[in-house]
Amino acid sequence: MNDPVYLYRGEVFYFKASPLDTDDFYCYFPDGLLVVSQGKIIETGTYQDIKDRYPETSITDYSGKLLMPGLIDSHVHYPQSEMIGMYGRQLLDWLNEYTYPTEEAFCNPEYAERVARFFVNELFRNGTTTCMAYATVHKESVDALFSVASGYNMQMLTGKVLMNRNAPQVLMDTEESGESDSRELIETWHKKGRNLYVITPRFSITSTHGQLISAARLHEEYPDTYVQTHLSENKNEIDSTLSLSPECTDYLEVYERAGLVTERAVFGHCIHLSDSECRRMAEAGAIIAHCPTSNLFLGSGLFDMQQANRINIRTTLATDVGGGTSFSLFRTMGEAYKVQQLNGYSMPVFESLYKCTRGTAKALKLDDKIGSFEQGREADFIVVDYAATPSQQIRKEYLERNGKWDLENKLFGIQTLGDDRNIRATYVAGNRVYLSDSGNHQETGM
Repeated sequence: MNDPVYLYRGEVFYFKASPLDTDDFYCYFPDGLLVVSQGKIIETGTYQDIKDRYPETSITDYSGKLLMPGLIDSHVHYPQSEMIGMYGRQLLDWLNEYTYPTEEAFCNPEYAERVARFFVNELFRNGTTTCMAYATVHKESVDALFSVASGYNMQMLTGKVLMNRNAPQVLMDTEESGESDSRELIETWHKKGRNLYVITPRFSITSTHGQLISAARLHEEYPDTYVQTHLSENKNEIDSTLSLSPECTDYLEVYERAGLVTERAVFGHCIHLSDSECRRMAEAGAIIAHCPTSNLFLGSGLFDMQQANRINIRTTLATDVGGGTSFSLFRTMGEAYKVQQLNGYSMPVFESLYKCTRGTAKALKLDDKIGSFEQGREADFIVVDYAATPSQQIRKEYLERNGKWDLENKLFGIQTLGDDRNIRATYVAGNRVYLSDSGNHQETGM
């Protein structure tokens, strides 16, 4: 029996390479078809070229809307969903006043499941189909998020936070318990379905050198896991880190001495890195998750994308909820543009969008599975309305009237003015997991 085939018509767009490396970096079919079967991409191309190959298959018609790969968020704290937008302060005060009290409740499996379900559905509503998320110190928080994501066959990367100092007692583990709990979770969840485990020391202030070494030992034992932590987000954080590790000349060396700076390690923020730290990160193949809404909200600083590009550090964009103020990677892209404007760099929209899709997939060594519409990739995709609001509509009319309604202006408008309202539908592994109230579409026969 032949497997069912699903056709989606619209403006089909995806990256095939980095816009920093070549001028031939994307595929775009203004009237295209996306062909899906068994949750995977079969082919893409123009409507006219493909339609006759599937004469008996109905088409879900999203004409005039953008069909693109789902967005990938490389740094987000799911337990902080409830505390988004809390009165800022700066990082260390904010952690003590808001983050730690919020995370204490995640020892309760029902509570953790409720927040995990909200979190996953909020990602879908904002067009995010994959994320690398922080849980809490509790195993229950990891079980909850992996379990909810598995119900949607979602690509989920997460792990238990490791903290054995400088935190409330109820949120601390030990070197031994942190390692054993993490190992148990890896054995339970890693590579089960689309779940991938991330070894997660929160940052060096809350993990002793021994615990960081323990995390590296786990990563060596399970080399296809990932590592995530924070690096050089805030100047007071850097001072505190170096006071706890006086033998180190800079922040990155704390992680280097433990063996955690690898090509599968994602470091959040990285705002105040020296040239030496940047070079060493690039040499190790480590990944930066740039979180502009968080960096602005907490007054942490302005990330230098030009420096990262010049030194060739793999760099992604991320929301960092709840330090970040939006689940929308479109809004995150817009804030990244503003940050770089202040740094004297007008970051092209193709660069920022690449760093939320194929670029992140490639950095995470998942570009054979997600991030593009190449044959055999998972059918994680979104339907985007270019003109979901009155201001977007009048901008569109102006550009059409002046002959400038081209792909770059369309995408830049989403980056600058877009948010969850622009997401008409979200599909994960070929299944629709979100449809907006105004996301009407037509199904037509061939």
